[in-house]
Amino acid sequence: VSQARREGESWMSHRLSSAIRAEGGEEDTSRKEVQSRKEGFQKTMVLLTLWRLLSNLWRRFTSMEGRLLMLGLDAAGKTTILYKLKLGEVVTTIPTIGFNVESLTYKNVELTVWDIGGQDKIRQLWRHYYLNTNALVFVVDSNDRERLDTACYELHKLLQQDELRDAALLVYANKQDLPNAVTATSLAAKLGLNDLRGRKWYIQACAATTGDGLYEGLDWLATTLNDSRA
Repeated sequence: VSQARREGESWMSHRLSSAIRAEGGEEDTSRKEVQSRKEGFQKTMVLLTLWRLLSNLWRRFTSMEGRLLMLGLDAAGKTTILYKLKLGEVVTTIPTIGFNVESLTYKNVELTVWDIGGQDKIRQLWRHYYLNTNALVFVVDSNDRERLDTACYELHKLLQQDELRDAALLVYANKQDLPNAVTATSLAAKLGLNDLRGRKWYIQACAATTGDGLYEGLDWLATTLNDSRA
């Protein structure tokens, strides 16, 4: 009987040890699975973060396209500015009847510039060019003090257009090389730019014939357009 009892106890002890080892093995396996899933999740997050960084770098260092609408009163200097930027030289211009359109690349931004005539009768046609405009370039003859009110009126009409609500605004205070030109600061106040809300804007003093200030304006414009896609 004692022998049988000892054998029975030994068998039970063996079974119990086996069960304990099996349970421990299941726990080890479960821990390994959790650890594996955790490591896999961490790798996925690292890859996603890397992908986002590379995507942002790709957007910043590859060219983007921008459609610019260049407007202003007649004789403000729009066409002179356009071809100074395009060709690097002053060209002989005549009053624009209709439009000029040119492409130029500046700081990874491929710009298509639409220069529309500014005569009174042609201004009624400006609305046909609003769609898909990324930035409005409004040129003012700073030396033409008698028509500054008209320029202000036309600018604010443009800013009220729904198709231009998301367009950045660059104002060129042109003809600063003339003795009676209004400064860019005074012109900004005259045009009410400081009161604008919900729109990115910048005013740049310039002289189209010499090129002074033109590229500073484009610097702001290129940065603004690039930031808009970041």
